[in-house]
Formats: sequence, C-alpha cells, structure tokens
Amino acid sequence: MAVTFGLLLLLLVVHQLWWTNREARQEAGRTVQALQREWGPPPPVVPSGEPAGDPVVPQPQPSSSSAAVGSGTARGAEPSDTPATPRWDQAYAVLRIPRIGLTAPVAEGTSKGGVLDRGYVGHYTRTAQAGQAGNFALAGHRNTHGEPFRRLDRLRRGDRITVETRDAVHTYTVDKSLARTAPSDSGVIAPVPRSDITTSVGYSEPGYYLTLTTCTPEFSSRYRLVVWGKLTAMRPR
Repeated sequence: MAVTFGLLLLLLVVHQLWWTNREARQEAGRTVQALQREWGPPPPVVPSGEPAGDPVVPQPQPSSSSAAVGSGTARGAEPSDTPATPRWDQAYAVLRIPRIGLTAPVAEGTSKGGVLDRGYVGHYTRTAQAGQAGNFALAGHRNTHGEPFRRLDRLRRGDRITVETRDAVHTYTVDKSLARTAPSDSGVIAPVPRSDITTSVGYSEPGYYLTLTTCTPEFSSRYRLVVWGKLTAMRPR
C-alpha cells in the first residue's frame, strides 16, 4: 500500500512539474504565433540605449488611487482614451521580458482555468490597459502551468519590458519591487500603486505604470512578489 501511494504521489508531482508546463507552454507559444500572424511582423527591435524612432512618452494625468479589497481588481476613474475591453479570457497582447527570456500572451482576466493555467499572463480586470494612464496590472504563475513568472525575482531596476498589441508596442522600464506581501494587498494594483501593508513601498503620483505579480516563495501561494515599471516609450506598429 505504501509503495502504491508513493508511486501515485510521484506521478502527481511529475504531472504538475512537467506535463502541465509542457502543455501550457505549447499552447502559449501557439497563441503568440497566431497573434503575430494576425497583426503582421512586429516593428524592428531597437538595441537598448538607442532611440526607437519617435517614441511617445505620455505625461502623467490625475487619477484615483482607490482599490477594491478581496476582488483582485482595482477601481478608479477611467481615462478618456479607454480602449474597448477585450473579451473575458481573450489573448490580446504579447509580453516580452528579455532579462528572463520570457515571451507570453496576455489575456483578459486572472481566472485559473481560462487564463493562468494555459500558460498565459492575466490582466487584472478594471486596471488600465497597456499604454494607458494608470496601472496596467498583470499576474502569472511562478510554478507549474507554464510558469511564465518563474524568474520574476531576477528583474532589476532598468530592465526593459515590452507589451505588444495590435496597434502599438509599449516599453516599460523596471523601477521598483516588493519581495513579499499578502495576497490581499490590493494597493499594489491600484491606479497609483502603493502597498497597503508596507506603505513605504510604491508611488504617490499619477503616472503610466506596469505591475507584475506572482506567488512567492516558490511552490507556495502564501505571499505575493511584485515588480513595478514605468512607461518609457510607445511606438505604433
């Protein structure tokens, strides 16, 4: 009986650590390819430190910093240039983080079955969209199911992150991070992100922010790791 139980446990571990990653990465890769075929070739990659043609860097605008508690969403005044909201679970953008070798589709919502367990990165509903005033907030698995944010802790200030959509390529630059906070800390995805728990960490002025969140420590969902960036360039496709 003990041997049988041990074998079943081993098979479960193999399924979680290998099979779910394999399946999710394949699906995520196919989705990225489908988006690229639909949009056409992406703009040429500009080496770090060189001008990217005529990038547009928006200036901060006033916005609300209130956040919903326990819902995984942030609420506030919607900017006047709000794009049409993607369908629930729809993949509509591609996230690239060169530092950790990540290319992953971004889908609307943070549901497990429809988004995160497919190897996608999920957009927190009712936060800003890419390139929009406020906070473009994303979540992803750190372990299993493609684990796109497995190495999120390796990001450093100054690292570049791009978000490509049908219409534009948005470049964010990593600015700050929070190594550990509670899952209920909704302040980190507010329009002006600031931790409700470690109140010294975050921002105090409106801007164009990116927030990346994942579980920490590895193989645990007890806490959340948070990385923030600021929009530094935006180019039309």
